Amino acid sequence: MQETYNWKYDWNDRLQDEGTWDRVRGNIRAEWGDLTDQEVEQARGNFEQFVGTIKQKTGQTADAIERKFEEWAA
Repeated sequence: MQETYNWKYDWNDRLQDEGTWDRVRGNIRAEWGDLTDQEVEQARGNFEQFVGTIKQKTGQTADAIERKFEEWAA
C-alpha cells in the first residue's frame, strides 16, 4: 500500500515559517504580481484559501497554481 503525501498540508506549515515565507512570498510576487500584499498576507497559512484568491484574481486553474508551488518545493 503506497502512502500518499499531503503536500497541501505541508504548505500550510511552510507558510507559517518566517524564512520559508519570505522566499515563497518573493516567488508569489514575481509570479502573480497583481495580488496585493494584503491578499498575500491574509492567505498565509491557509493554502486552499490562497489558491482560491489566486484563481479569482488571475483566472488560472487550481492545478496550474498548485504546480507552481510544487516547483518551488523541489
